[in-house]
Amino acid sequence: MEETAEKHTILIVDDSRTNIMTLAELLKDDWNIKVATSGKAALRIAEAKKQPDIILLDVMMPEMDGYEVCKRLKEAPETKDIPIIFVTAMDRVEDEEYGLSLGAIDYITKPYSPPLVKARVKNHLELKQYRDMLKETSMIDGLTGIPNRRRFDEALSMEWSRAARYGNSLSLVMIDIDHFKNYNDTYGHLEGDECLRKVAAAMQSIPKRNTDIVARWGGEEFACLLPDADEASANEIAEELRKKVMALQIPHESSQVSDVVTVSLGVATMVPQKGQQPDVLVKKADQALYNAKKSGRNRVSTEI
Repeated sequence: MEETAEKHTILIVDDSRTNIMTLAELLKDDWNIKVATSGKAALRIAEAKKQPDIILLDVMMPEMDGYEVCKRLKEAPETKDIPIIFVTAMDRVEDEEYGLSLGAIDYITKPYSPPLVKARVKNHLELKQYRDMLKETSMIDGLTGIPNRRRFDEALSMEWSRAARYGNSLSLVMIDIDHFKNYNDTYGHLEGDECLRKVAAAMQSIPKRNTDIVARWGGEEFACLLPDADEASANEIAEELRKKVMALQIPHESSQVSDVVTVSLGVATMVPQKGQQPDVLVKKADQALYNAKKSGRNRVSTEI
């Protein structure tokens, strides 16, 4: 069951290894297969960085049944969009209605027709791919081509939940172009738009991990989300961002800081605690940004 980049990944969840092997044998030629024999194992696999594209889930399992697994997956921001198909011997209409009410996209009863299972999996994967494409398009800033505020908010919610679960740190850098109103007043809004595009592209080139995200927060303000990054690492990346923008050498004769475009940056790092909301981190980073601007701009400030 070797994984390839071209194939989608299916997670099969069933406490019966015989049932797992039957489904895996049916589907392995077309898709990558992962398996779990318990609800807890299924949740761990689904919450990993490399998530399955669809889950085939049995209902009747010890300790945690399939309904509970589905409920938990749909409640978590990082797993709520994974399609779930129940494959079960529970064939009452009430069972199917309940499973679909929890957020499953389909309900297949045993004994099942192998061609029917393959067809339904194929159709749901194609629909997911289409939805993912539409979602990705809706989360790109039209001017700069980088993730927009909506994408940032989704990523923050997801990474906050993950960091709280595993006790990891989460860092945020808020970034503001210094005296950008003066830039627009001096060079015009078309040049201002081009400046935003150049600054966005430069900053997007700094973070190296695919979990990091640089997004346009709004206007001339940007945000850089850094999962699993401690304060020292976040400050280092923030300083790289500052230097990268300054290295563009975009003239800014009306700046009160420099003769080229510069940015001010605020850094905050937290290990999310139970009951806290992610806006706590945003407020800390925003306060740090305010401190950077108040103390002279074109610098990095850290909120403790």
